[in-house]
Amino acid sequence: MTTSIPDTALQLRSMVTKAGELQLSLESVPVKAPGENEVLVRVEASPINPSDLGLLFGGADMSTAVAGGTADRPVITAKVPEVMLRAMGGRIDESMPVGNEGGGVVVQAGSSAAAQALLGKTVGVLGGAMYSQYRTLHVNQCLALPEGTTPAEGASCFVNPLTALGMVETMRLEGHTALVHTAAASNLGQMLQKICNNEGVKLVNIVRNQSQVDILKAIGAEYVCNSSLPTFMDDLTDALVATGATIAFDATGGGNLASQILTCMEVAANKTAKEFSRYGSTVFKQVYIYGGLERSTTTLSRNFGMSWALGGWLLTPFLAKIGAEAAEKLRQKVAAEIKTTFASSYTKTVSLREALSLDAIKVYGKQATGEKYLINPNQ
Repeated sequence: MTTSIPDTALQLRSMVTKAGELQLSLESVPVKAPGENEVLVRVEASPINPSDLGLLFGGADMSTAVAGGTADRPVITAKVPEVMLRAMGGRIDESMPVGNEGGGVVVQAGSSAAAQALLGKTVGVLGGAMYSQYRTLHVNQCLALPEGTTPAEGASCFVNPLTALGMVETMRLEGHTALVHTAAASNLGQMLQKICNNEGVKLVNIVRNQSQVDILKAIGAEYVCNSSLPTFMDDLTDALVATGATIAFDATGGGNLASQILTCMEVAANKTAKEFSRYGSTVFKQVYIYGGLERSTTTLSRNFGMSWALGGWLLTPFLAKIGAEAAEKLRQKVAAEIKTTFASSYTKTVSLREALSLDAIKVYGKQATGEKYLINPNQ
């Protein structure tokens, strides 16, 4: 494949200074020629996921953000509160590239058969630094997409799809039969609902408003609980009784939602208990926190017995746990269903420069359902 490849390309960078200032900028970086088992990808789509925002914003208070620089090279600065600055110790004064995943076209390939097989192909990529016009990556970091798939359609083929599949696999591996998911009307949540529809798994969805209830009901969700209603705890308990769900994946992290889920699981378990125990039910209840949409302290009200656990869940350790062969099967499932089960939707596509505008940051920084942005670095 012949194409004009520049010597340098733009990349979005994030830096937290020791003075407590976040700096977002565009930098010119060398375009590296691929090695034997590498390919060079022209990046045409990269989503702004919640997992990207932590690195991008570096704990800064984005209400203090100020625009500067030039039209071609915008710079955003914001203040990092002292309490957050202490947590940023490992990245102080280090300019860091951003963007976990994306989609693009392989424009140059190394000499190996695996690399050459990808030349000219549209691929999904998980490799970091994806808010870049070009990325050189190992072939194992690329997923060849079916003919006719656009980079935008394949841009989110790793983080959300594999996380949703990983939740169902974790449920099975740990001996549970149904699950609970919060912030459930997100792109990830809709994928999870479709997986559960396809595989006959009972899923309890937790959302914050009626419009999100409607989104999930429209794709076949049976159990959707609105946390803003005064009947939420009763509704959740009823759904847990009906499904038998004893494992939950919580995207919010802070506040008391994890505690509410455990409490309702305990009430549901006691409804079918054969005898009373002062230590609570013997049914084991697990809540995994996998996101941080709610920044407040996680609070627990210990009224759910002694048979429970609260832990963290991340995609990368999960994939390592199940091994390369099992992980590859999940990747191929995503590729095969990229336009159906694992289709993503976006509110807007922006360029690298547009991503560094205060108006755009105000929207995608909210992490609101239905307001997901996609960056096209070559736009």
